[in-house]
Amino acid sequence: MSGSVEPGLVEAWVTGWALSRSVGAPIRVAGGHRVLVGQPGHAERFVFPSLDTATLSNMAARITAPGIFLKAFCAPEALLGAVDERWSLQPSGDLMAVDLDAVQPPVASAAGYVQDLRTEGAVLVVEIHHALGGLAASGRAALTGGFAVFDKIITDPAHQRRGLGRIVMGVLGERARAQGAVRGVLLATPEGRALYEVLGWRFEGRMQTVVIPGEATVEEAITA
Repeated sequence: MSGSVEPGLVEAWVTGWALSRSVGAPIRVAGGHRVLVGQPGHAERFVFPSLDTATLSNMAARITAPGIFLKAFCAPEALLGAVDERWSLQPSGDLMAVDLDAVQPPVASAAGYVQDLRTEGAVLVVEIHHALGGLAASGRAALTGGFAVFDKIITDPAHQRRGLGRIVMGVLGERARAQGAVRGVLLATPEGRALYEVLGWRFEGRMQTVVIPGEATVEEAITA
């Protein structure tokens, strides 16, 4: 459940996440990736495809400020064992992947909803609005190096169980494939993983996170 994963998948996810969130491109560092997020309570993040205990321990010892997240694909106890007592474990995320030619085609729009698809640079954006107004569901897919990195897949609680999430995923997958992407990648909550498995996505590895807590420290919830 918690071992290292294919480095190329991790690199694709980190790069796509940065594109989707409009933050600086990842910087290679110590076998992983550094992203300067620059948001209150979330200054930066380091992401590693596996745990190099000595490297991460040295890095953690030099960090004194809250809001810097260390992430690695490993067992939670292994990550906690590599850092000192100042660090706190955060919710985990499941990395998933799919071959886009195997993705289910998008289903017809649900009755009473209007679908909008647009591009923001290298990012595809789908929004589904209720005909009477209001955003019901949305999602994004950042295109990078043959990958489509799905992000911020959200359905408003008032509009759940109507197939809107499937529509968002299908539209993004079809358009990403049409633009040359061959593999999809996303990070899901462990609870949300089952939905993507139904759609043909494969579990690749579980990412653990630690951070030095602070009053302003906050990480945006995993929404894929």
